[in-house]
Amino acid sequence: MDKLLDFTGQVTLITGAAQGFGALLARALGERGAKLVLGDVKKEALQGVVADLQKDGIEAIALDCNVAIEAQCKAMVDTAIEQFGRLDIAVNNAGIGQPLELTEDVDDATFDAQWKVNVMGVQYGMRHQIKAMKPKGSGTILNVSSMAGLGGAPRLAAYSAAKHAVIGLSKTAAVETAALGIRVNAICPFFSLTPLVTNSALAAAGLDQAKAQLSRGAPMKRLAEPEEIVNTMVLLLSPGNTYLTGQAIAVDGGVSAM
Repeated sequence: MDKLLDFTGQVTLITGAAQGFGALLARALGERGAKLVLGDVKKEALQGVVADLQKDGIEAIALDCNVAIEAQCKAMVDTAIEQFGRLDIAVNNAGIGQPLELTEDVDDATFDAQWKVNVMGVQYGMRHQIKAMKPKGSGTILNVSSMAGLGGAPRLAAYSAAKHAVIGLSKTAAVETAALGIRVNAICPFFSLTPLVTNSALAAAGLDQAKAQLSRGAPMKRLAEPEEIVNTMVLLLSPGNTYLTGQAIAVDGGVSAM
């Protein structure tokens, strides 16, 4: 195996692993030798993901994890250490969307939900992941933000604000931990056909219409395939990618170049 893509023995924690990017990334890393601790609120779906991985000889553990609850984020880190002796990689991927509405119409409940899951879910994760990585002097954390975290996102004010916060958390943690051998980055995908998109208000008027409208805004004239985003995540997490930290990487088909 190419050394850049070799994750043999890398103990890896992934939140939001029952579907979408999380499930695809779990398989991509597991097939490259990683040992997996996977969490999600969707218990049955997560058990199915883990069963499929184990059937193929991949070491994987499923944990019920609502990232808005700090104790459950800590339990994932504790499990990694108890079962495998350490934590090498953490991917804070779990997140929620929001209804499409103008900024002046977004209510407090929507902002509260975004803060608890999309912001505090990352903070709770990093709080315990960094503490676990510090003693061994190495580790890699990847937080899933969004293109909505790099610029304005019409009708997604609360989501955009939360994803901007994820980038701020990632950059700050990266500066604080760089000398300790820990890398922290954020990935900022453009729209991709994961359940977060296909099940959202974005598709309420018709998925094909939404896809066509969004694709017009991308130089590549198409949305990303989930696997394309995951391929970038694999490269960002690579044990051989040792000098990249504190970055918010846009994976957007050229949108941010305009």
